[in-house]
Amino acid sequence: MAIALILLAAVLVVLDGAIANVALPSIALSLHVEAGSTVWVVSAYQLAVLVALLPCGALGEIYGARRVFLIGVALFTAASAACAFAGDLSLLILARFAQGLGAGAIMALAMMNLRSALPQHMLGPIIGVNAMVIAISSAAGPGIAGAILSVTTWPWLFAVNIPLGIVVLLSGGLLEKMRGTKRKLNAKALLANTSMFILFFCGTDRIATAPASGAVLIAASIACLVLLLRLERNSDAPIIPTDLLAAPAFRVAVIASVSCFCGQMLSYIALPFYLQRTLHMAPVLAGLYMMPWPVATAIIAPFSGRLANRVKTAWLCATGGALLSVGLLVAVLGPPDPRGIAFLVGTVIAGLGFGLFQTPNNRILLLSAPKARSGAAGAMQGTARLLGQTLGGISMSLIFATLPQSAALEFAVVLSAGCAAIASLVSLSRARYELAGQQGERGR
Repeated sequence: MAIALILLAAVLVVLDGAIANVALPSIALSLHVEAGSTVWVVSAYQLAVLVALLPCGALGEIYGARRVFLIGVALFTAASAACAFAGDLSLLILARFAQGLGAGAIMALAMMNLRSALPQHMLGPIIGVNAMVIAISSAAGPGIAGAILSVTTWPWLFAVNIPLGIVVLLSGGLLEKMRGTKRKLNAKALLANTSMFILFFCGTDRIATAPASGAVLIAASIACLVLLLRLERNSDAPIIPTDLLAAPAFRVAVIASVSCFCGQMLSYIALPFYLQRTLHMAPVLAGLYMMPWPVATAIIAPFSGRLANRVKTAWLCATGGALLSVGLLVAVLGPPDPRGIAFLVGTVIAGLGFGLFQTPNNRILLLSAPKARSGAAGAMQGTARLLGQTLGGISMSLIFATLPQSAALEFAVVLSAGCAAIASLVSLSRARYELAGQQGERGR
């Protein structure tokens, strides 16, 4: 029951990120605003999640994962109600930011709550189930949004979260109560972390249209990162988990995750353009052709979780990254086929590879951290994913700004395949650390 509760909360967060994009035209029409202004309905949510992840991981360790997780659910639910009743765009954007803060707490502490609810040998399969649920939710999000909008108005996209959020809150006692650690959250470090992500997000948003100001904002973000690291230099449990990153297995898993999700986002942006502009498909058909990727990921994820108990995660992740790279190249670099057979085959291979990579990599991220630092590990997992996706989005913007579209699409897919190949090679380098860990375990 605890697992079902955590997965339900994860579904809420993922669906809410997936359905908002579909609602933007309806929101613009209903609130009488320019379509471009509504982009912040999505961006405010993403920014808030980035800002909240690492601090919420630390708060979960200080005050207990269950308490902070349920506070996140309560904030997400209340903010969903505020979104549903927002009468103008400014209020809607503020409510979405609050919703993102709640989502950040849920994402950061889901793994810590899972780890406390399960024996270690069950973590691999359950992390696989979690990946499957998230993949299905991501794939189903646009369809669910379309179905809701076909019978009612956009506020109901947010209102449906309210009863589900209440169910999670009322059932929160199913989660194990954990004692926090006696330490304080550094207020200066928290401010530096918030400023770092806001500056980085705003800088990446401007880098393609206003390169100079975008670069200045990104440079200021890097300065905040340096300040944050200095402020927490002597901390035993810093917001940015430098103590965990000092462990080779954890560090390699984070680098591989950033690289893999960068490639994923590059391809997710480029492939629909390829289908519509190169293969001349209608948008509806292009959407259907994008479905095999998440479906294949959902199918393979539980199996990769079970395999992670028997096979070195380094080998599984390396194989998954290699399949993702090969699948992307097969999908786009073959001769153009109006039926898109090569595209379908390639995206199935890519989806299988992505699922094979993601589950064991998340598992090693979680298990290579001490149990008391599971909040930081879960927060770093989410941060690595969002950072990689943000870098992929930046790269795609720069590619579109500098290359003709026909060349841009092929270059973007080749670059995304390269990112997946880097994730594969980086993961393979982890094999020696796993071997050393196994030898140490046998010695003990």
